Amino acid sequence: MARYPGLLLRILAANNPAMGPGRARLVALIAEAGSISSAAREMGMSYRRAWQLVEALNQSFKEPVVLTAVGGKRGGGAVVTEFGKRLVAQYHEMEAKASAAIAAELEEFSTHLRKPSSKRKPR
Repeated sequence: MARYPGLLLRILAANNPAMGPGRARLVALIAEAGSISSAAREMGMSYRRAWQLVEALNQSFKEPVVLTAVGGKRGGGAVVTEFGKRLVAQYHEMEAKASAAIAAELEEFSTHLRKPSSKRKPR
């Protein structure tokens, strides 16, 4: 879910997603848990998909975003680099600026949207 209702910010690199709300959340969860698999579970995605996203992130930027360690007796792990932490913070700053810049227009635009129905359809 977006931090700023009505706004989804995606940063592209050569027409490929480099950072967006899902990737930012994945990196934040990896930083919290120290694990790609834990972050994937929290997001309801497969470990394989999370691993692919981590690889894509690391390939999109000049420096690694997440460093990984292969499993073993103690298990593997993942660490978000200082660069990765700064990157996610900068992304959230851009989200906030973009949201503030369009807040009035978004509020006016939202008046044209249907309101969700509180009635449930009979089964």
